[in-house]
Amino acid sequence: MTFVSTSAGWEQPRTSFYTDHYELTMLQASLHSGAAHRKSVFEAFARRLPDGRRYGIVAGTGRLLEGIANFRFGKAELDFLARTKVVNDQTLEYLADYRFSGDIWGYAEGEAYFPNSPILIVEATFAEACMLETYLLSVLNHDSAIASAASRMVSAAHGRPCIEMGSRRTHEEAAASAARAAVIAGFSSTSNLEAGIRYGIRTVGTAAHSFTLLHDSEKDAFEAQIAALGDGTSLLVDTYDVETAVRTAVDLAGPRLGAVRLDSGDLVDQAQWVRRLLDDLGNENTKIVVTSDLDEYAIAALQSAPVDSYGVGTSLVTGSGAPTASMVYKLVSRTDDDGNFVSVAKAAKNKASVGGRKYALRKLNEQGIATAEIVGVGHRPEDDGNDRPLLHQFMKNGELMPGWTGAEGVLKARQRHADSMAELPPVVNRLQRGEAAIPTIYEEN
Repeated sequence: MTFVSTSAGWEQPRTSFYTDHYELTMLQASLHSGAAHRKSVFEAFARRLPDGRRYGIVAGTGRLLEGIANFRFGKAELDFLARTKVVNDQTLEYLADYRFSGDIWGYAEGEAYFPNSPILIVEATFAEACMLETYLLSVLNHDSAIASAASRMVSAAHGRPCIEMGSRRTHEEAAASAARAAVIAGFSSTSNLEAGIRYGIRTVGTAAHSFTLLHDSEKDAFEAQIAALGDGTSLLVDTYDVETAVRTAVDLAGPRLGAVRLDSGDLVDQAQWVRRLLDDLGNENTKIVVTSDLDEYAIAALQSAPVDSYGVGTSLVTGSGAPTASMVYKLVSRTDDDGNFVSVAKAAKNKASVGGRKYALRKLNEQGIATAEIVGVGHRPEDDGNDRPLLHQFMKNGELMPGWTGAEGVLKARQRHADSMAELPPVVNRLQRGEAAIPTIYEEN
């Protein structure tokens, strides 16, 4: 595998082999038929939301755009394809010069989406666009699943900070991507250093139970941590007896102690009496951080407890029960032999698609609250002056448009998420099962 340096200074592998074998055999067959160079429009969308969810959040777009820029076939990739006879010599010649040169439009990263929202639109030749399918879906499905779960957790937290700390529960590359998606959806920070260096995300962390167990006593461990990290550090107080640990922590750090972390037991009850103990000891400003297999439901249950922030791991990086956004990538329009565009659609039962190039806007009422997703098929829906167009151009003639990638892209997506959530109806904050918060309405020509 060959690597490409990014503008952020870290090296990313070429992405052309993050794909399926059949993408290249389709390419070979279309080159043989002559249809490979037909102009085509592909669309990524989700037919439905995960069961009971009311909205989803788009994430991964910035990563995807960076990856498409690196979707090239170098000597190592071409040698492998030749040696294993995946494709013939004609196809190898095409791949040697491959570079995406089309246009890409889509929902801004951080945007809310609903069933059949045209989340990403790729306009290029069939040959250029079809090969992106697997890579495109793997990025969008993973990151959008994480961002959608993270958004629900942030909503349940009601303004209390959420910390992403799920790296040890997923693949090492997925960990950095999950941290990025979580921060886009409102998490305040991550424990993952790779996400920090790649995307400019704030990283946090202090110590695990092993640090306490390493020392001859809990007091020795706390003294060492405070000496090294300062009085404002966060001390893990449930290795042995919580009350004893809290008293020791206060004795050593005094009122400047930053936080205590609870990682086990009945967190609601424990947080309440730990808060009282801290206050009685004069540490009214010492915060309480809770961890331990939290998800959006556990966070909501902790609203009555005097908790200051939440550390979330396993449930976040696995999408809290929905590890994929179930997006698909379908050809919806292509040119015929005369160069005219014709709509095409899959008609299979329960998997039908709607043909035609899509345009989308979010319909807003006089109070600025979303009431519907309007999708025009083959035309732009009429904007009554209060509605918001949803499609942005990300790539033009194969060139990245500025502002959508790197650390800048993460900040932009984070703001988009906050703004989108503010305009959605209050029902999106409910964790109870229900239908999509707003309907998706097609407008045909």
